[in-house]
Amino acid sequence: MMNAILRNPLLLTDSYKFSHFCQYPAGTTQLTSYVEARAGAAHGQVRWFGLQGLIKHRLLERLTRDHVAETAEIAAAHGEPFNREGFERIVAVHGGRWPVRIQAAPEGMIVPAGNVLAQVTTSDPALPWVGSFLETLLLQVWYPTTVCTLSHAVRESIRARLARTADAAAAEQHLPFSLHDFGCRGASSMESAAIGGAAHLVNFLGTDTVPALAWLRAYYGEAMAGFSIPAAEHSTITAWGKDGEEAAYRNMVRQFAGPGKRTPLGIVAVVSDSYDLARAVGELWGRKLKQDVIESGGRIVVRPDSGSPAEVVVATLRQLAGAFGSSVNGKGYHVLHPAVRVVQGDGMTERTIPVVLDAVAAAGFSAENVVFGMGGGLLQQVNRDTERFAMKASAAVVEGAAREISKQPLTDMTKASKAGRLALVRDDRGALATVPESSLAGRANLLRDVYADGDLVLDETLAAIRARS
Repeated sequence: MMNAILRNPLLLTDSYKFSHFCQYPAGTTQLTSYVEARAGAAHGQVRWFGLQGLIKHRLLERLTRDHVAETAEIAAAHGEPFNREGFERIVAVHGGRWPVRIQAAPEGMIVPAGNVLAQVTTSDPALPWVGSFLETLLLQVWYPTTVCTLSHAVRESIRARLARTADAAAAEQHLPFSLHDFGCRGASSMESAAIGGAAHLVNFLGTDTVPALAWLRAYYGEAMAGFSIPAAEHSTITAWGKDGEEAAYRNMVRQFAGPGKRTPLGIVAVVSDSYDLARAVGELWGRKLKQDVIESGGRIVVRPDSGSPAEVVVATLRQLAGAFGSSVNGKGYHVLHPAVRVVQGDGMTERTIPVVLDAVAAAGFSAENVVFGMGGGLLQQVNRDTERFAMKASAAVVEGAAREISKQPLTDMTKASKAGRLALVRDDRGALATVPESSLAGRANLLRDVYADGDLVLDETLAAIRARS
């Protein structure tokens, strides 16, 4: 029942939007609004992503008379006026398609905060309020863009530390898999997991969030967007009993480590702190199982899951290096034997990952020895204010005359909005800038039509989006 309700596009809004149709000046025939991450955004820029998926998921479904009737009943009981005639016009005149034009910056592009990201213009003079009605739904693009921006920032942080401690070829191979999405169970819903997980995969190739794979397969033409490996959880270790810890680990090697096993890569991650991490690494992996691991031809990725992340990662690296040996790369840092690596997924955030990697480097180890997993810190610990997202009306046509509109709150001028129809261009220095659409003077407008009166007019693949920036 809930799923059916949430498929009614008229219910995907804020209550007060129902009353806005009668609040615009008489004679208003068009309204233009824009989306931006306002100045003061957490990262100073955003990696724009997710509008195409949002449009395909929500805006291509046609409005029906049943949708209108259901919403009229709900609005009346809820205490809000409802423009039944206007919505029925969308059904009768437009075949249930939303009469708006949406332009947007190319997805995957990195855009400095304070610039227009998308622009929405109404196309039916009898329905100028429709663009504003869609604000609640469209502005939810803040979520994939914010996750994509956060994920990209972590990527750049890891990239910088790989550049200092790893040879170029090793760094290039390691980076795409250096941050794994562990966030599915911690997301607010499976839809959130799919959308946020897809945003992470713009920047990386590692994920355990299966809904994201389905999202990108359906909406971005990517047959397989991310990859994973078999991994133990505490139950699959502790089920053997404390005295059976060695047998549990041996089973992981037998089942998964090495070519031709239950995974094509022969790599397996094993949580190793169910009891005593130091004993597990030094006594079990480093002595009793050492030969089995090496002879498997695969790789065991040891996962600590408690304690101070920097301390336990460094201690684990030292124990593994002592047991399995290491080599020194061209940058002068130790690289573990190919049979072993470390993954840290507990307590990882944009702030803690560089702390761990700096401790790793200080201990003489290359960043290529460690991969990370992020859960709630990646998909859940963000909100619309993280990158200061907003959608504001900027232009109207009233009684046939174009009118620039904006807000200028004296109590907080950082919330001042832009006026007029807008364009996104590159200035003489090649930097992105927002200018009045009327001032293009031959310059290319980077805002491209992506949706027009119910049709998706631009359909890009994840591969094209990944290639940007």
